[in-house]
Amino acid sequence: MEPTTNKAYALAGVDIHVADKIKKIIAQQARTTFRPEVIGSQFFGSMFQLQGYREPVLVSSTDGVGTKLRIASLLGKNDTVGMDIVNHCVNDIFCCGAEPLFFLDYIAMGKLVPEQVQAIISGIVQACREAGCSLIGGETAEMPGIYSHGDYDLVGFIVGVVEKKGILDGNSIARGDAILGLPSSGLHTNGYSLARIVFDIDANPSSLNRSYPELGRTLGEELLQVHRCYYPQLKPVLPMIKGIAHITGGGFAGNIPRILPEGIVAHIRKDSWDILPIFRLIQKEGDIKEEEMYQVFNMGIGITIICSPQQVAGIVSILPEAKVIGEIVEGKGKERIVID
Repeated sequence: MEPTTNKAYALAGVDIHVADKIKKIIAQQARTTFRPEVIGSQFFGSMFQLQGYREPVLVSSTDGVGTKLRIASLLGKNDTVGMDIVNHCVNDIFCCGAEPLFFLDYIAMGKLVPEQVQAIISGIVQACREAGCSLIGGETAEMPGIYSHGDYDLVGFIVGVVEKKGILDGNSIARGDAILGLPSSGLHTNGYSLARIVFDIDANPSSLNRSYPELGRTLGEELLQVHRCYYPQLKPVLPMIKGIAHITGGGFAGNIPRILPEGIVAHIRKDSWDILPIFRLIQKEGDIKEEEMYQVFNMGIGITIICSPQQVAGIVSILPEAKVIGEIVEGKGKERIVID
């Protein structure tokens, strides 16, 4: 007898057959990212055999793309946010010196749209390949009544590994060390709630199609610029580095102090790099104070490196994009960072 529960479930807004088809497609794409250590991902849990390390320390992180998803949904371009979530997570664990091993995703929407899901997964797969990270599992949830039509949520979970003696914890950072910055590609995955208000995007989605001369592209294209992955670039210079800070939510003040020992302060010089045009535009259109801009956005610096002055030339020779944007100075009071 044909079960009736599936029909009733479909009437309730959840189509199991569509979900099964999507999961098969995802599984096929995910296999192209598998490292040799992947044992299996078809069970209730995915398995990864850790090998080749003396004192391995696992490093894990989870994050979301935030309201950048709203921009992707409005423009019908969903592959770049898939890349965003992988790159964001890879950068986070690399701040500890960890190599990315495997990644899991969570996609939830009111009604599963195969084309939309496939676009998201294609971006995740591409980013995982580029980082040498296995897409080992995930969850695709259909949740009618929770998400509006076209809207969805995307979350990533990553696990990496680092030798215990190679953990990058910032403990050796000292007064006189240099702070280098690598450029961002734009907002990355932070500050979109403010950007949406500044450009009145929710009420007037057509604003995303407006071209700005200073951007050289439409607003929508600018806001969907992919969050850069710094792992491949920074891996060769890792032995020269004392600390890494990923400039995400909270800007410089919310991230650099996390790796600083007590008694020292990060001094950032604002005139040491070119602020990206999108940030100038947001500040002007929203009449936002400069202080708040630096608290919300990365302002054109996606990641910072702290090293001894003697290592600066060597790092810059390998990473020409890197610029000295500040230095570590003696601390005074509770202040952990100065931006001037």
